[in-house]
Amino acid sequence: MSAQATLYRGGRIFDGVRFHEGAALRTEAGRVTALGPEAEEQGGDIVDLSGDILSPGYVDLQVNGGGGVLFNAEPTVDALACMAAAHRSLGATSILPTLITDTPDKTRAAIAATKAAIAAGVPGIAGLHLEGPHLSVARKGAHEAALVRPMEATDIALLVAAAQDLPALKMTLAPESVTPAQVRELTAAGVVVSLGHTDADFDTCMTYAEAGASCVTHLFNAMSQLGNREPGLVGAALAVPGLNAGLIADGIHVHPQVIRAAWAAKRGPGRIFLVSDSMSPAGTDQTEFELTGRMISRRDGRLTLADGTLAGADLDLTTALRVLTGKADVPLEQALAAATSVPAGVVGLTGVGRLRVGRAADLIRIAGDLSSVAVLD
Repeated sequence: MSAQATLYRGGRIFDGVRFHEGAALRTEAGRVTALGPEAEEQGGDIVDLSGDILSPGYVDLQVNGGGGVLFNAEPTVDALACMAAAHRSLGATSILPTLITDTPDKTRAAIAATKAAIAAGVPGIAGLHLEGPHLSVARKGAHEAALVRPMEATDIALLVAAAQDLPALKMTLAPESVTPAQVRELTAAGVVVSLGHTDADFDTCMTYAEAGASCVTHLFNAMSQLGNREPGLVGAALAVPGLNAGLIADGIHVHPQVIRAAWAAKRGPGRIFLVSDSMSPAGTDQTEFELTGRMISRRDGRLTLADGTLAGADLDLTTALRVLTGKADVPLEQALAAATSVPAGVVGLTGVGRLRVGRAADLIRIAGDLSSVAVLD
């Protein structure tokens, strides 16, 4: 038996899809070697989970900043390393750093920094999320209106090239600024197109889903709402089987009872998944920061502009799990999948979000009462 072998037992083991009750998991040299009764038979240095949950690390597809760093302000490898480390301390071992609406030069810098960070092996950087600038001014939220613009041929060329170079590239866009033909071109190149920051009606959203859009960005926020005669993007997100939807489950962006209703209404195989939409304060005690020249305040779990507009979220995914299970009646197994395997599948990341024999042991330990989380190195 190798001295590097570790046997985890005495808790609930979640493999990314389901719980293995009363089971054990064995790792050796950083990989899962057994899950189930055979793990006990093979042995190893025992770690008693004491009723805690062993899970794959969280996968967060919308991370604007962390560790005191905002990606828009510092699109560099060092900033990405700082962000990834901050989110790792919060249980998210794979993230998509997210650049919100900015200049073309800043977009190019973000792509270059992400490519360089991945080439350098910065732990946790799984790809890139570009949220804008091709959005709707009517639903801009905290994005800078002066920087919102239609997509052009040069943008397509940049994004197609980036999709070839990155493990995952997600793009939030609005039908107001992008054509269905452009969406088809992006998705054919491997870009995960997500609809968001849009006032588009239901029929328009259906057209874009048919063109290849497969996701919706922060469900209910900065989008056309579900009405009795016009379902909007919210209605499309829930009704279209092929659409997945990110959700900021802090109990502030979306009321827990609305979350409960949406969870019950969503048609599969598309799923609702969790995102933090976190900004630079994540993992710190920072109380304010600057976003494209505007001050954002952190108070009572909210990040807001001076006029009260929400500007990202003050959230980690363990807190989101507590909101889902404790206030929205979502079963824990489903909530955990929404933080692990579901988002990994949305952007095609095959090596994270699941615990499988032979795969890397990307493990976190979540307190049984969901009060804390720790990464197991």
